[in-house]
Amino acid sequence: MPNKSHVIHRATLLASGVALLGLLTACGNGGSSAGGPSTLSGTAAPASGDASTAASADTPSAVPSPTPTPSNGGSSDASNPTGVTPSAAVSASGSISTRCHTSELRASVGRNDPGAGQENFPIVLTNTSSHSCTLRGYPGTAFLDASGKQLGPNPQRGEGSPETVTLAPGSSAWAGLTFSNPEVSEAQAATPATLLVTPPNERDALKVKWNGGQVPVSGNASSVRLTVFAPGSGV
Repeated sequence: MPNKSHVIHRATLLASGVALLGLLTACGNGGSSAGGPSTLSGTAAPASGDASTAASADTPSAVPSPTPTPSNGGSSDASNPTGVTPSAAVSASGSISTRCHTSELRASVGRNDPGAGQENFPIVLTNTSSHSCTLRGYPGTAFLDASGKQLGPNPQRGEGSPETVTLAPGSSAWAGLTFSNPEVSEAQAATPATLLVTPPNERDALKVKWNGGQVPVSGNASSVRLTVFAPGSGV
């Protein structure tokens, strides 16, 4: 029968062997106390995030639009990123034409073309600058007496579809000024000394001597009407 000391010694060796076997098994399975929590197959994903969240974190939700490049070579402006002024228009040849300004134009009144009790005068604007420019829409007009006082109400705009008219240097555009002959309509009449003509979208006016005789200023059929600008001189 083994003595008591031999039993204790064998029990100690057995316990040491079990501990050593457990350590070797852990090393063989790649276990490490320094790494994060391992995820076993079939278990729930961590509550702090998942694969899709991690993947999308570095992916922008939208790609910013590039800054527009000025089309005319000018500097970029946040309020006008294209670099082209609002009054500019591109001609058929691809060149850029700006709106005609009052200082670049000469005004005149063409020959009357009467018909059926109507007086029809072309208001002509001619480009006196060295570059092309554009007109679009109606002129502004007013009849004045010799002292500069306006005669009658402002002319009214007739029906029409405005089109952009490009004027090369020396070229002209015209708009019609029409009213009923006061002798036919029996409207109250006056004879203007001058006609003020304001180009479309401009503030400054051009003054033209009026040689067209009496115009209606009040009463029946006293309306004066204007048409949109068209290419040419209205002849």
